[in-house]
Formats: sequence, C-alpha cells, structure tokens
Amino acid sequence: MKDYRNAALQPKERAELLLQEMTLDEKMAQLVGVFAIKGYEDRMAPFFKNGIGQISTLEFRACDSMEEIAAWQRQLQTIVMAASRLHIPAVFHMEGLCGPLMQDTTTFPSGVARGSSFDPELERKIGETVSRQEAAFGITQILAPVLDISRDSRMGRQCEPYGEDPTLAAAMGAAYTHGIQETTTDGRTPDASAKHFFGFHNSSGGIHGAHVDAGDRLLQEIYGKPFQAAITEAGLKGVMPCYGSLNGLPIHASKHYLTNILRNEMGFEGVTVSDYGGASNAYEYQGVGETMGDAGLKCLSAGLDIELPMPKAYADELKEKFANGEADIALLNKVVLRVLEAKFRMGLFEHPFALTGDELEKAVHHDEDETLAEQSAREALVLLKNDGALPLTGKEKTIAVIGPAAVNARYYFGGYTHLSMVEAQRAAKNSMAGVKGNGEVEQVSYVPGTQVEDDETERFHEVLRKLKPHCRNLVDALKETMPDARILWAQGYHKAGADESLFAEALAIARQADVILLTLGGKNGSGSIATMGEGVDGTDINLPPCQDAFIREAKKLCKPLIGIHFDGRPISSDTADESLNAILECWNPAVYAAEAVTDALLGKLNPSGKMPLSTARRAGQIPVYYNHPNGSMWTQGPSIGFNDYVDCPHRPRYCFGYGLSYTEFAYAHLTLDRKETTPFAPVAVSLTVKNTGKREGTEIVQLYVKDIHASMTRPTKELQGFCRVFLRPGEEKKVCFTLYPSQMAFLDEDMRWKIEKGDFEVQIGSSSEDIRLTDSFTVTDSAWLAGKTRVFYALGKVE
Repeated sequence: MKDYRNAALQPKERAELLLQEMTLDEKMAQLVGVFAIKGYEDRMAPFFKNGIGQISTLEFRACDSMEEIAAWQRQLQTIVMAASRLHIPAVFHMEGLCGPLMQDTTTFPSGVARGSSFDPELERKIGETVSRQEAAFGITQILAPVLDISRDSRMGRQCEPYGEDPTLAAAMGAAYTHGIQETTTDGRTPDASAKHFFGFHNSSGGIHGAHVDAGDRLLQEIYGKPFQAAITEAGLKGVMPCYGSLNGLPIHASKHYLTNILRNEMGFEGVTVSDYGGASNAYEYQGVGETMGDAGLKCLSAGLDIELPMPKAYADELKEKFANGEADIALLNKVVLRVLEAKFRMGLFEHPFALTGDELEKAVHHDEDETLAEQSAREALVLLKNDGALPLTGKEKTIAVIGPAAVNARYYFGGYTHLSMVEAQRAAKNSMAGVKGNGEVEQVSYVPGTQVEDDETERFHEVLRKLKPHCRNLVDALKETMPDARILWAQGYHKAGADESLFAEALAIARQADVILLTLGGKNGSGSIATMGEGVDGTDINLPPCQDAFIREAKKLCKPLIGIHFDGRPISSDTADESLNAILECWNPAVYAAEAVTDALLGKLNPSGKMPLSTARRAGQIPVYYNHPNGSMWTQGPSIGFNDYVDCPHRPRYCFGYGLSYTEFAYAHLTLDRKETTPFAPVAVSLTVKNTGKREGTEIVQLYVKDIHASMTRPTKELQGFCRVFLRPGEEKKVCFTLYPSQMAFLDEDMRWKIEKGDFEVQIGSSSEDIRLTDSFTVTDSAWLAGKTRVFYALGKVE
C-alpha cells in the first residue's frame, strides 16, 4: 500500500494519501498560522495540538545570533511535529522584500530603488540569495516579491513596489520569483508569495488598506500584469491578497478575484495566504458576514487558503460549519490538499529543520552576497539634476555636509528591512498591520511641531551597531575617501516639520565650505519614528518645510549646493529644483549607501539609474503617470481645456525612465526587420548606442510602443522592453529586441484579450519623454488569446 511518507512519490499523490488519514481538526489546523513569540512556547501549545499550517517568523528579528534563530526554529518545529498525530511539519514564513529579517544576513535596497536599476538579471540573483539564506533557517515561504503598481506618493509603502510600470514590474518580479523558487538549500525549496493582489496602491486617498475604486479592465491590464508574468513565466506558487475592499467585497473574500480571475483566468495553481489579519478584518472592520465564522467561510469559499497570523476567521465556528454539514467538506478537502502538496513540494517532510553550526554558516554566507547588495545600491542612484556641479573635483578643501542622514546611517534603510523592523519594536507606536502595538515606552520625544517621534537617541542608535556594525555613514565615507579635505557636519534641520532652530550652526559651517552637501528627505520605516512606511501615509509628498527653508537660506551663500535624497518616495520640491545645482535620488540603498553615494559624488561611479515612476509636483497632481490613456493628463486635447492646471503643470516633475549621466549617449540606426507582421509573429528591433562623452557609463535603452488607433482607448505609450548597456568613451554597441504583438494585447469590449490589427509606433528613448528614434509597423490581422499566454516584455540583448 502506498504511504505518504514515501519521498519517491509526487507531491500531489503524497498529499492525497495524507489527506485520507486526517481528521476534521487536523485539516482545520493546516489552514491557519501562529505568531511565534520567544519564551511563550507553552502558551502556543494549544494551537499546536492538531498540528499547524504555518508559523510566523517575524520575531526572529529580535534574536541575537544565527544559532539562536536556528535553535528556536528547530524547537518550534519539533513541538509542532510531536503534537501532530501524523507528524506534519509547519511552514515557516518570512518577509523577503529587502532580504531576511534576521541577524547576520544580507540586506538589500528597497523595491523602488531596485526598480531604478532596470536590472532583472541582478534581481534574480537577489532572489536566489534571499531564498538560500531563509531556507537555511527552515523558512520555506517567502512573502515577496511585491508586485504592486505604485501611482500614488501619498501611500506610505511606495518604497516597496518596483514602480509605476507593469512591464518593468513584470520583468523584475518574474526574475525575483525565478530566484526564490529555483534555489534549493538543504533539500528545501521555498515558495515565493507575491503581494498584494491587486490594485493595493490604488487605494482611496492613498490610505493604506482603504477601498479600491477600479474596474476589471484596469486591474487586469495594469495591476494584474506583474502577477500574470510571475505565474506564466516563473510558476509563482504563492499569492497574498491586499487589505482593501474592491467592487463591493474585501479582496480576501472575493471569489471573483481570488478564483474566477486569479485561478481560472490567470492560471494560478498555488496557495493563497491572507495578509496579517486580512481574513478577520473582513468581519471586524469591513462588516462582511453576520459572524466571524460566516466571514471565514466566505473567505475560504472565495479562494483564500490560509489565515495569518493567528486563527480567528478559520477557527472553531468555521470548523463547526463543516462538522454539521452547513459547509461542504469537499471545499475543505480541496484547500487542505493544496496546502499539503505545497509542503511536500517544499521538501519539508524530509527536511523540516534549520541548519546549525558550520553548515548553517556555509549556507547563509557566500562571498557574492554582499557584492550583490553593493551592486544594487550603486545601480539604484538616479541623477536628477546637474549643472556641472557633479562630479566633484576631489580637490575641494572644505566640504559642509548638512542633515541628519549624513551621520545617521539608519536613514539608508527602508521599510521591511531587518533594521526597520527592529526599530519598530522600540518605537512608541506601531503602524504595522496585523501586529499588536508596542508596550509603553518611556521618555518619548517628538520632532518639534510634529507627531513624529524623534529617534536620534541611544535606544535607536544601538540598533544599527548591533545589526549592521560595519555600515558607514556618509560623513565617515567622505573622510576616508578624501583625507586631505575638511569634512564638516551639522544637523541643520529635522526629518519633518518646520523648525528652524538648528539653521544657525549649519549655515556657519556652510560659509566655510567650497561645496555644500545637503542630505534630504524623511525617515522611511515603520511606527511612530517614520515619516512614511506601512500605515504611515501623508498628504504632503514634498520635502519638509524646514528642509526647503534651509535650502533657500543656503542658496544665499552663492556656493555649489548638492542635494542627496534618501527616502521611500521621490524627491519633489520647487525649492530644490530652483536652488540646487545637482540632485541625486538615492532612495534607501541600505548597507552600502555611503560608499555608493561617495563614489557617485566623486565620479568613481557614473549614476545609471532611471526613475521607475513619475514624480508628482505635489499631492494635488496625483495620480500622474506616463502610460495614461490617450487624451488624458498632458496629452489632453486642446479643445477640452487649458494645457495645465492654473497653478501647476500637467506634466510630472520628473518623468518615468528619466535619469542623467556624467556622459552622453547617441542613438542611431533604428531598424525593424519587417514593416508588417501577423498577430503571433515577432518584429526584430535593433539600434545602436554610442558613448559620445568622456566617461564610461551605462545607458538604459527603453523601448516604447504606441497603438496609434484602436477599438478601445489605449495608453499614450507603453514600455515594452529595456536594456542596460555599458559603454566606454567612444564605444558603440548594437541593441536588439524581439517584440511580439501580444505584448500590446488588451481587453476588448467583451473582456477578451485581443491582439488588434493596426499601426504601431516604435519609440526608442532615454526616458518616456526623451524619445530619440521612431519607426512603425503594422499588424495585419486581429486575433484573440488567453491572457496568460501573451508575452509580457522584451529584454534587449547587446551585440
């Protein structure tokens, strides 16, 4: 007789055999998680009496060493398997956006920073590193990639997605998913669980978790594309819905989205997990269901497989519905079968425990890990303005560096990094959804005139020393790199508010300098110390008033002013645009921020990043994005009204794909291998790029396509491909793309995916607004296809 413990059988067959032996209580236990708290294992024991589906590892963040983490994982897994009559192991899950949330692991830049790199090859390697490091600790579900599309800078989590463009997010997200799911460590192969399905950043008012006003066309064509690419191309095994309600239902409870679209149309075959508290929120806050059990049944019937982090909606009341026949046991069996198949596929039954000792060390630490993190930081930097002030000559005698981020390296880390998660534990107030608030914190001080907690205290400074002791700040990096120069620092201003009491000292230092470096921006992170982050949204997307005011005062000194911006949303400031000689957008580059920025300032690094989103001038301009429908925003017809607002242009401050260089690039010789094509035949697109400047540099060639006339209103243009091209001075290279008509497919009036005949303009540019070459081709016939079979992007090749 076949046995589920036989590792030679396929995961699904093993799951079917195991399911036959399970009781109702054991099945229900597989649909929920437990939030583990160290030292409270006895209190968790009642949740483990029939086994458990998952264990949250968020509190691994507080452990002091890798060995402590591994020992705790092994302890918890031992308790779970001993309590389970059938010895079913738990899935341990952890965030993965910026790397593991554990001591002595690798931290990567924020998602938006990595989006600026336009580098899927690097993103795949990052995914491989995160997968290997987390699997070494027994973690087999990684809550990433973040495949949201971000069009609203009011949303505090703008740092997490790759940007505003679905093609860029599709390419980067699919690459990350490949990296996570195709890396096996000690017999364990993690699943990627992409989030937040979908339309999350289209929330009302830019408020975290608020309802989403969006129709299915927008959701599937724009917000769904990165998910579809990850499913089709990388076999995505996990999906997490977002918090908000969408078209009348919480997405956690929407059969239309979680089953009809996600599974039936998009072809997803994996496991869905709730965002923390998402299932119970349907009842408690969104008012769906007469009881918590009703809400739980609605979520489960909709297609939500697992409730995290604790059982509330999927608890005794829901179990009773199955016991008394009110709910169909076939539904429960179907979901439990998916959960068990995933556990077998992950390798958990044979390899349930974290590594220890030398094996753990060897698995976690590879020589290339930190190199990848440094490369990612360097590729993230975007040069937004430069009148010749950069690069510095290196001969400056005195440099004034102003701002808290110049000496506090914690500003370089964004939300969902290990550092920000530990900071959040020490903040006076918690903002992370689904997690209980912090206890009482004594002696809380606030930035003058604000409700933002001042974190310039030893309680927070020691976090960096413990977690990333070798992470340098910008002032120290400059001193080391420029030993003959005087590097002077003053705080000058705060991360928020309008207080000017620190101006005098900073201006006195600035008067002595040959050049003035201003570190600008707020504090991206979590909790009350943050100016943006999860649950920390804002109606003001510009620089704090105190920073704008200081720029105006510093401008009066008539010395070169360089703005260096660290934050999770892009810099947006009229004052900065008008007064600064150069602006470097750095986002949150993490550990190697100081080295990357120093090298960029001195010309050792030529910035190559491009803006992954359009920068709104102020909140009243939101939403503003380059791929808007024809006849909208700044392509509005002249017969409709004025070309601009009465107080602001329609165009963004910085457009999508924009980024300067210390050299210049010339584009030429655009060639299409055919002027006509059929719906499923590709067009080969090629061009040359030449470095006409005096410095080596990397250009990101961008391929846009405009559907000139169609049966539906189409975007004014859409990114369809891109390619990073490194060139030495005078060097020229050929770049080739393979463009498929299905990349331009859209939903017709009957909501069927259509490749439509007609004329298409190919635009090759250095940004969405800086188009250097154009040509066109014609698709001769129309055709329809399943959306999951279309091509999602064209990655260029250099010849």
